[in-house]
Amino acid sequence: MVVSDKPQRKDLDKCVHCGLCLNSCPTYRELGIEMDSPRGRIYQMNQVSQGLAQIGPSYIEHLELCLACRGCETACPSGVQYGKLIEAARAEIETKTTRPWHVELVRNIVFRHLLPSRTNLRMAAAGLWAYQKLGLQKLVRATGILKLMGRMGQLEQLSPDAEFPTFFSQYGKTFPAEGTKRYRVAMLGGCMANVSFARLHEATVRVLQKNGCEVVVPDDQTCCGAWHAHAGRRDDARLLARKNIDALLKGKFDAIITNTSGCGSMLKEYPDLFEEDPTAEEFSKRVKDINEFLASIELNQNLGPINKTVTYQDSCHLAHGQKIKVAPRKLLRAIPGLTLKEMALSDVCCGSAGIYNVVQTEMSMAILSKKMENVKRTGAEVIVTANPGCIIQLRAGAAMHGDNQPVKHVVEMLDEAYGNYAAK
Repeated sequence: MVVSDKPQRKDLDKCVHCGLCLNSCPTYRELGIEMDSPRGRIYQMNQVSQGLAQIGPSYIEHLELCLACRGCETACPSGVQYGKLIEAARAEIETKTTRPWHVELVRNIVFRHLLPSRTNLRMAAAGLWAYQKLGLQKLVRATGILKLMGRMGQLEQLSPDAEFPTFFSQYGKTFPAEGTKRYRVAMLGGCMANVSFARLHEATVRVLQKNGCEVVVPDDQTCCGAWHAHAGRRDDARLLARKNIDALLKGKFDAIITNTSGCGSMLKEYPDLFEEDPTAEEFSKRVKDINEFLASIELNQNLGPINKTVTYQDSCHLAHGQKIKVAPRKLLRAIPGLTLKEMALSDVCCGSAGIYNVVQTEMSMAILSKKMENVKRTGAEVIVTANPGCIIQLRAGAAMHGDNQPVKHVVEMLDEAYGNYAAK
């Protein structure tokens, strides 16, 4: 049985309207509008739930402007599960409203035919690769035409790199542990990350091997469904969740590993998609973010020095969705020579938020600009984070507002340090 796809009274009633969430909300910080705060959005959900308001353009606009970063959950003293509420509200919008045909067509192409399909993702990556590697991207950027294109020009700067070979080429393979085998883990590739962060995935496998893990990349895994759930398409998300549960539980892995915090939150919250499903519960218990897993075991200390100053940006779905803030910092501090300089408001969203920077580009760029001001104050040579979406956003920020400094995943820093030790 599946749960009802609308905000539930028991969840709405947890909010006591204290307002302690306001300062944690990026859209409220930017606009100062009550209806664009967590408290204001919950008030609107209550009005709709009680039949005192309709699902109309204003309601949809305020809810779609939300990043679903869940910073308000960390700030809330009453334990309001805002992420659960916003996804349920968007699902209700999805079932009770009709979008323009061309918008619905694009959504169906992306959510049903692109993200779950290896073939279509490879084809999209090939087109992006040609644009980037054959000089077209450099030519377009050199002409300055992007500055005249407004939002389309900003979107071009947010386009991820295409990496070949894609990580799909590693599906179905098993990578042996280095030294004594201590764990047997599954590595999840996700969807877009397989074509845009293939090298990060490979670095993740190497770091796990260095730490005594036999790493299996299951061939029958699929997209986690996070983007679908965030967009209100919960039935699509359920289909993908069921495929992953059926594919991975039978492997009896010590842990199911992801290096993408947005995926990790979704995978851990599969039980929210179903009603009293023991397999979803069992699956969610085995899911571990790569930072969470490595920080919980006896880390291989054969790390060479990286003599650089870095700052760490908390990925929202790691810090607020999964409540993991100490682990990535612990791992970074384990690297010899590395200096970690904390930035102000490191756990306020960078504006990426899945596909938010594509559909709400203006707000996303405003939030990013403020984030980069905090990065600059640290003087960091490298920006480190824990989510591919954040990496894309922060790279754009470094190019537009910073010193074009590199942006790395925590795992990439560890991989580099292990490589430096081996090179001694």
